Amino acid sequence: MCGITGIINLNGKPVTLNELKNMTNAISHRGPDHEGNWIEKNVGIGHTRLSIIDLSSTGHQPMISTNKRFILSYNGEIYNYKQLRSLLTAKGFQFNSDTDTEVVLNSLIYWGSEAISKFNGMFALAFWDREEKKLLLARDRYGIKPLYFSEEQEYFSFGSEQKAILANYKCNKKINEEALLEYFTFQNIFTDQTFFKNIKIIQPGFYKILKFEDNKIKSSIDIQYWDYQFNQDNSIKNNKSYLDELKGLFEQAIYNNLISDVEIGSYLSGGVDSGTITAITKNKFSNLKTFTCGFDLSSASGIELSYDERDKARLISNMFKTDHFEFVLKSGDMEKCLNKLVWHLEEPRVGQSYPNFYSSKLASKHVKVVLSGTGGDELFGGYPWRYYHSANSQNFDDYIDNYYLYWQRLINNIEIKELFSPIWNNVKDVWTRDIFKNVFKNHKNNLKKPEDYINHSLYFEAKTFLHGLFLVEDKLSMAHSIETRVPFMDNDLVDFALKCPVNFKIKNLKRNLLNINENEFINKKNYYFQKTSDGKNILRNMMQAYIPKEILYNKKQGFSSPDASWFKKDSIHFVKNTLFSKDTKVYNFFNPKQVKKLVNEHLNGVKNRRLFIWSLLYFEIWLNKFYEI
Repeated sequence: MCGITGIINLNGKPVTLNELKNMTNAISHRGPDHEGNWIEKNVGIGHTRLSIIDLSSTGHQPMISTNKRFILSYNGEIYNYKQLRSLLTAKGFQFNSDTDTEVVLNSLIYWGSEAISKFNGMFALAFWDREEKKLLLARDRYGIKPLYFSEEQEYFSFGSEQKAILANYKCNKKINEEALLEYFTFQNIFTDQTFFKNIKIIQPGFYKILKFEDNKIKSSIDIQYWDYQFNQDNSIKNNKSYLDELKGLFEQAIYNNLISDVEIGSYLSGGVDSGTITAITKNKFSNLKTFTCGFDLSSASGIELSYDERDKARLISNMFKTDHFEFVLKSGDMEKCLNKLVWHLEEPRVGQSYPNFYSSKLASKHVKVVLSGTGGDELFGGYPWRYYHSANSQNFDDYIDNYYLYWQRLINNIEIKELFSPIWNNVKDVWTRDIFKNVFKNHKNNLKKPEDYINHSLYFEAKTFLHGLFLVEDKLSMAHSIETRVPFMDNDLVDFALKCPVNFKIKNLKRNLLNINENEFINKKNYYFQKTSDGKNILRNMMQAYIPKEILYNKKQGFSSPDASWFKKDSIHFVKNTLFSKDTKVYNFFNPKQVKKLVNEHLNGVKNRRLFIWSLLYFEIWLNKFYEI
């Protein structure tokens, strides 16, 4: 696990070592074990290394090919690298290390960009061809590892994090107001945009090829080499056949993720996904370390009183005799970490991510690699109350309306014009419904029955919500110099999930819960979504062989902190001091009266605005950290 940086001066001026080191130093937390910088005239490529496989100096990067023609800066783990190495050895390639990095390098040399489709793992990479003056930038299928780029008038730059690009003093820091509108609608960004106008992200399943001539960009193309396609295979009617296949693929996926020359631990939330990963991993490691983050609920109320899952995690830990570690989050811990969290995460994504910050911090004290259950819900239907919003749709446009309205997580269309009134003329032509609809441009729209609509919802959440989770997981684990691995995203396991029939994942395909809002204060109407054992049914059936019934049949619950209560009680002064001050910077973009109205709705118990308040707090800190108004 590492950090990538690079710059190509389009004015022909040589890249200086100081210029490149500023970029690599900005993301040194991603790779504290070694820093490398390669420069040739106006091209510079940097790397920071976190040593996981082959800890020797032969794994240092940027890695240069034997013939000196190709330069690679790579971040990630390719779990099938030994198989690829055998194929390349048979083709006459020789290897000087035991790293997967050298396999990636030689794969790209031999197969070209087609090699990317052969990789089973998580990765981002920059591959420079000195002879053809060609740059390849690529991300893994699912977007587990990030990669950003910026094209300015005088240079093209890239990096694993935006701060590497921002370290270049020439970088234009103009705010992307359209991305703000997108985020404050969905609490996520579905496009390739960031909060900075001139910084974009390589999309999951894409690679970018740039050719340079006379120091200028001659051509630039973006190619999508993979995408989710939830098209169920109806040829197999036997549930047992699916269960047997799933069991074999799940074990294989976990064992693939255990390749390492350093110690591996596992998050243990108390749920079925992390519990089963722990159970199978324990077969390989007698002294497996597990990690749980819990919450002090002394000032919580309602459904939030069930948010602490430490007892469930202890049950699994005791059963498999893991070396278990816990951290208890209190109401003031958000304020304590917010400045560091914003710096590392950059623009915000889904949910309130500070519990992930503390989980990574806990794990980093004991291991260098940690396993996570992220992906199980999105692939196997873990949020059934969401899909019910789409299952009764009449056609594609009806589906878009139903699901678009549901995913306005922060501000709806009625409120948004008033909120953004200071900059409304700049964003009034941005239609977030079109942004939402555009997510489906490559997914088949042949919608005839509830299963088809639910598969569309699974596609949407994998493309957007899951990608947001991966960005949070990557940056907050790398903030503490540890690598997070996600066994659910093994290629073969994902391919199985895509073909698995919806009725094997979810029981009640047409349950009528269209009026549920999971962000409201909990009442009888929306209690169901917090307490359901529907969803992931085939996964739960398979997991019976590994984990106790007390865990297996637990009601579904996400990793969430009791901020709805904390914002109204323990953290109320922090909220008011940050958002109600005359010096509050968000008012350069938002209407102060509307902000205070919406925040007070939460503080007075009228409506649950916890995600909106979190996003406002985050954006205020972001403006102070990254942008000077």
